[in-house]
Amino acid sequence: MIIGTAAGAWVLSAARPMFPAAVAGLEEAGDAVRGKPVFDAADCASCHASPGQPDHLRLGGGMALASPFGTLYPPNISPDPVDGIGRWSARDLANALLSGVSPSWTHYYPAFPYTSFTHMRLDDVRDLLAYLRTLPPVSGRTPPHDLPFPFSIRRSVGLWKRLYFTPGAIQPVPSRGAEWNRGRYLVEALGHCAECHSPRDMLGGIKSSGRYGGGQDQEGVGYDPNITPAGIGHWSRADLIGMLTDGMTPDLRVVGGSMRPVVENTARLPAPDRAAIASYIMSLPPRHSPDAVRER
Repeated sequence: MIIGTAAGAWVLSAARPMFPAAVAGLEEAGDAVRGKPVFDAADCASCHASPGQPDHLRLGGGMALASPFGTLYPPNISPDPVDGIGRWSARDLANALLSGVSPSWTHYYPAFPYTSFTHMRLDDVRDLLAYLRTLPPVSGRTPPHDLPFPFSIRRSVGLWKRLYFTPGAIQPVPSRGAEWNRGRYLVEALGHCAECHSPRDMLGGIKSSGRYGGGQDQEGVGYDPNITPAGIGHWSRADLIGMLTDGMTPDLRVVGGSMRPVVENTARLPAPDRAAIASYIMSLPPRHSPDAVRER
């Protein structure tokens, strides 16, 4: 019985890359110019920039990322061929972003928000890789994750994925306009906004009933606000666009904490993308999160 259960768990927890073999067209060259707004919208620099230096394009990783399960260190994603991802193919990057699986077919921990990135378009993956290849190589590997047992067993992430990971592209909603659909893609896929602004259960999965309703931040020292109409219903669309541009809220407060680098990235986006993000967020249904209530 025990052996059978263990064998079943081993099978169920296996890493399953979305692209186990070559895919026609995937390795076609991307466009670095188009890849820059993908990079900015996905907030890559906030986690992967080398700490202790001012250049957000030096992606040597190593920032200590605290979580309820231990401390993780985002990896080097610079184009360094030894310590970074300089030898990665587009298929490698697609498997990482869309499947949460490394080139060696091991699971990534979901602190890397592939639960949202899985909705990315392959064209954006190609373009993102093309842009990453234009950035400066950074040597040096990051420290290993500091996770206590049983979270240190990476294979167990496969079971977590069975509960919380739903891969697949976002399909346009024909009844909505182009701006709303663009905003939905930016918020739900590239921007991975729900990863911070939602409550989580004891296993770290997002509680769908409170999605975007706010929740405790990943370090457990504060709370990320409710961004549904229940939290920012008094904001106008222009208020939200302004906050994504300069970090100033309607009550003249400047956003701080983990949102500050996010705004630095949204400020670099084309103005129509910030408007699209605002349009989608303003359309969210009002939700309440018990975790957000504690903040007040």
